[in-house]
Amino acid sequence: MVLTDLTRGGRSPTLPLTLLLPAGELRMLQWLRVLPGQRYVGRAEWQGRTVLAKLLVGAKAERHFQRERQGARLLAEQGMITPALLAEGFEAGQGGWLLFDFLVGAESLEQAWRAVEHEPPLSDLQQMVLGEALGAIAQLHARGLWQDDLHLDNLLRHDGHLFIIDGGGIQAQTPGQPLARDKVLANLGVFFAQLPAGLEPYIEELLVHYILVNGEHALPLEALLREIAGVRRWRLRDYLGKLGRDCSLFSARRSLSELRIVRRSEATVLESLLDAPDMALESGRAMKRGGSASVALIETAGRPLVIKRYNIKGLGHWLRRCWRPSRAWHSWVEGNRLDFLGIATPRPLAMLERRWLGLRQRSYLITEYSGGEDIIARFLPYLAGSPPEIELLALDQLFAALRRERISHGDLKGTNLLWNQGRWTLIDLDAAQQHRSEAGFSRAYTRDRARFLRNWPSDSALHRLLAERIPKDSLEPDA
Repeated sequence: MVLTDLTRGGRSPTLPLTLLLPAGELRMLQWLRVLPGQRYVGRAEWQGRTVLAKLLVGAKAERHFQRERQGARLLAEQGMITPALLAEGFEAGQGGWLLFDFLVGAESLEQAWRAVEHEPPLSDLQQMVLGEALGAIAQLHARGLWQDDLHLDNLLRHDGHLFIIDGGGIQAQTPGQPLARDKVLANLGVFFAQLPAGLEPYIEELLVHYILVNGEHALPLEALLREIAGVRRWRLRDYLGKLGRDCSLFSARRSLSELRIVRRSEATVLESLLDAPDMALESGRAMKRGGSASVALIETAGRPLVIKRYNIKGLGHWLRRCWRPSRAWHSWVEGNRLDFLGIATPRPLAMLERRWLGLRQRSYLITEYSGGEDIIARFLPYLAGSPPEIELLALDQLFAALRRERISHGDLKGTNLLWNQGRWTLIDLDAAQQHRSEAGFSRAYTRDRARFLRNWPSDSALHRLLAERIPKDSLEPDA
């Protein structure tokens, strides 16, 4: 097989496969990232050693090849710790290849962060991970470089060192000279915007890790926070724009008879379930039956999942619903929004709309299962007293996040808040929304707060405690 043959393999060219390159035979063993028709990255064998292969094809292949090669050279020339570039080349009409030393057993800082992200904000372990990242970023900036695709997956721990990877995102101002302050702020804005917004009060503390390595510029916090806010807004818009289209994150199929969207990582596992959702619903353990929705706990590939069917109650109901976005679609968007923003909710995995000539009928949502006790049951022993402080703090953090992002839930009855893995998890997002105006959010927040407090008798000590603890107004400072 030659390079151009890859383009006929779609998103997952069959493995193993052998490519004939001027540098010798390259045997591909595992795909790590695929952008169909353009970029294929994976683990491979070449001349008896394991390598990371970046294979570039299509109309943009030469431009992408030059960027990758230039970035890898800049990292090496400026003394950055980065995997060695072992071989590279480009053939007109075929494409380009770059073969790097493969860091066997490496752990990305993204993996390290996932292991500690649910700890209290800026715990020692969180600070260790983020401090490593900021130290590496500071080294880049001190040498006049920056990574425009800056994220924790591009920093790898291996044999006691931190490696910077992905030369395609490396840019230079004046190599060897410190980066200008405006570019430093912009790049740090990209980095911090990807972290939970709850860490924002600790950014000044985290910047110490950066300044200890690169103290070339004073970094005004206010300017950095503006950069972070701008990048966050852009990232959220970009992510939400992907929810309904076929891309690297999601598989989407549209026809006159259905709309089917599934996380690409789950597509194979969920295919049979999406082919027969009613059968799965009826065979599962009922959590809610009839009315406007039916919900069941099911098991797929040994994993508990929840399937929710939004019912059509009659002709009149169908006529009102058939032309509007389905409730499954709304919950799919809002669940993904909360998940992206770091607000705990069962991760949405797939949604399905049955259609007749393009008009919507029944719809379905599949999510991960979030076990745990609801807040009414959890707080029942404390009607005359105070729940554990850790659970109250988690409640403070949840309301602070909803207020910060201007998100209302729409139905904050106690059964929709579950205590799970040290956090309060929101479920049933049919009425959730992110408000554009402060006035609109203020009204919705007042309703949410009132509904939440009605979960307990108004004359109970618990009700009084929560009423004092939860801000009355959307603009009121957090306690």
